[in-house]
Amino acid sequence: MILMTPDTQKVKRRTRFQDIVRQLRKNKSAMFGFGMMVIIVTLCVGAPLFAPHDPYDSDLDRGLKPGFWSDDALPGYPLGTDYLGRDLLSRILYGGRVTLSVGFVALGIAVVMGILMGTSSGYFGGWVDNIVMRIVDILFAYPALLLALVVAGTLGRGIDKAMLAIGIVYTPQMARVMRGAVLTIKEMEYIEAEHAIGSSTWRIILKHVLPNSLAPIIVYSTLMLATAILDAAALGFLGVGAQAPSPEWGLALSISRKYLVAGAWWAATFPGLAILISVISLNLLGDGLRDALDPRLKGGAKL
Repeated sequence: MILMTPDTQKVKRRTRFQDIVRQLRKNKSAMFGFGMMVIIVTLCVGAPLFAPHDPYDSDLDRGLKPGFWSDDALPGYPLGTDYLGRDLLSRILYGGRVTLSVGFVALGIAVVMGILMGTSSGYFGGWVDNIVMRIVDILFAYPALLLALVVAGTLGRGIDKAMLAIGIVYTPQMARVMRGAVLTIKEMEYIEAEHAIGSSTWRIILKHVLPNSLAPIIVYSTLMLATAILDAAALGFLGVGAQAPSPEWGLALSISRKYLVAGAWWAATFPGLAILISVISLNLLGDGLRDALDPRLKGGAKL
């Protein structure tokens, strides 16, 4: 019999982590998505350093001026200006802080609530499982964006309400993913051994069930973050999320779309591209994490 010392267990965990990193490095699309997200987050977090102008500084005399592609471009405004003469590049950088914050906070709400609901449902079963799953089924009956609009409309307009609305909408999906993982893990032999030696329920959940359920949660969270950012922009676009004069991407796209017919395509195009690039990058990264964390998909295994 081989005894597993703490040092041996650390080596095994470290080897597993290195294996995941190695798999990600082999996936070019995942590394591209990761690199793009690092650049986007760095630019948005460091907006005060990278933005050439104050995002709220307006001047109607320079309204809807084109950027570097035109001979009429204003010096120091590489992406042009919006209808109030505010620098578009600065507003995109600062708006990214708002949109990404909504996505991350909403994801945090969904993860916490989903883990609590999914763990209790999957581990305890019985009437707990019935109640939780019926709530999940009811929430799943509505399209995600429609439900987010209903919740945001009930709570009121504002960025904080949008965070809570999106978090509530994606809680059922996280709960179902967590429940599936817990149902598999609680049938494992080492869980039965913990019961046999008299370990408490909370010790088993905290020490064994939750840590071993993190792989699908991490993968699904990455994919869900992309959708949460898209929904945050959608709520801003529909007027129930961020409110003017916020530079949030969805709100900027909503306000500027009317100027497309006037030829000022850049005012709506660049905020839309920021949303598009962020969502695609997160989806590429999420797909790569799924391949690295799911042993059945390694090496192109056929199902």
